[in-house]
Amino acid sequence: MNVAWVGMKVHEAEKSVSAISPERQSPALTEPTADVHSASSDLGASAVVSPSTSGSTPPAKPAYPPPADRPTQAGPEGIFFDFNQGCRVLLPPREHGCWRARLRDLDTGNILFESENKGALVRSSKRWYVRFCIEVWSIDEGQAEPRLVLHHEYDAAGRHVLIQFPVGTLGDSIAWFSYAARFGERHPGCRVTCAMSALIIPLLRDAYPDITFVTHEEVKPERYYATYYMGLFFGDVACDLQPTDFRFVGLHRTAGYILGVDLQEKPPCLALPDDGRPIEQPYVIIAVQATSGAKYWNNPNGWREVVAFLKARGYRVICIDQKPVHGTGLMWTHIPHGVEDETGDKPLVERARWLKHASLFVGLASGLSWLAWMAGCPVVMISGFSHPTTEFTTPYRVINWHTCNSCWNDPKFSFDHKDFFWCPRHANTPRQFECTRLITPAQVVRVIETIPGFGAHVAMT
Repeated sequence: MNVAWVGMKVHEAEKSVSAISPERQSPALTEPTADVHSASSDLGASAVVSPSTSGSTPPAKPAYPPPADRPTQAGPEGIFFDFNQGCRVLLPPREHGCWRARLRDLDTGNILFESENKGALVRSSKRWYVRFCIEVWSIDEGQAEPRLVLHHEYDAAGRHVLIQFPVGTLGDSIAWFSYAARFGERHPGCRVTCAMSALIIPLLRDAYPDITFVTHEEVKPERYYATYYMGLFFGDVACDLQPTDFRFVGLHRTAGYILGVDLQEKPPCLALPDDGRPIEQPYVIIAVQATSGAKYWNNPNGWREVVAFLKARGYRVICIDQKPVHGTGLMWTHIPHGVEDETGDKPLVERARWLKHASLFVGLASGLSWLAWMAGCPVVMISGFSHPTTEFTTPYRVINWHTCNSCWNDPKFSFDHKDFFWCPRHANTPRQFECTRLITPAQVVRVIETIPGFGAHVAMT
């Protein structure tokens, strides 16, 4: 097998692209289990397709619907190919002669893989957007020169492309969606389908009539020319699932790298069925709950003093968390005293309506902050465990640089969302969660006072 992979030895390249006989192909080329908050690097870190075994434990439900068992695009002489879960080329078995398959990157000019075989499934290790060129020759017995059978250059125009979002996360999906929409703009005529949570689809569907929205259960993998996976892939050292580590570029911009589109951040468009103001008086929205202790504002006086300040300035303060009380073990957070309770399992379009008309939003590095950004509301974001480059740009970001901070962006650590008390540097010490515990109410108040128009309604009365 002849392999050309820039910067890699031959034996390393052989591990990076698989060439497996069709007879040994598993019944389904599926991704292993990944957690619902941020997809695991197990999605495809190994390019090898293992043979099926009887009597084994049934696999857990994957984070994303798997691609079709067989590549979806039919080529000449029984060859099938597609760009679902990387570039895949299925070469039929033959008794006489052999195939020569080559994968090239049209933009860099690099030959990524080349082999001769008598029938194989060739699959690239890179699952992010690459403008592949597939070339297949038939080497026939008795013929001096190979015969070109297939030459295909990636072209999404007029074809169905699936972009998959993990279920169970609000902020990440909002953060990534603009880049998915931008993919369709970069490839005119491309028919983009986004697979995501049914809870999020109503936020986006009416604003993007050219995009098809489906749930994971509604995905029909056999129709897609290409598939791309949105996720935070911890442990993807080889960068098979993302061109660069997301911790270096920002939670939202990683989608731009995966899809090969402009990296400029832009909130998704919002089309609400009811766009009216929910209450007449000026109000501020807060959200105090999160999925991890590191995300909370752990200053014991924080919310009480900020709520009192806002009310003294003439604002009604509304809490729109899903739950009025949340936590685990010895750590529980209650809705702050003195706020109006709008918590509960309410549609996200209703949450967005409240946020659209709010004077400002005060929250954490969590999904409702991203929803507020989407709704065009000034966002005061309180966070210490994440670096400000992680989330969208806001002039009202609150972080204390004098404390431990930004552990989430440290590549030495992998965020464990199943560990509510995750604090990789100072767990079980007096410094645990100091990143937000030492953000004072006074610091937050000073940031709020810089928002243009804050308190203007008081001066008018």
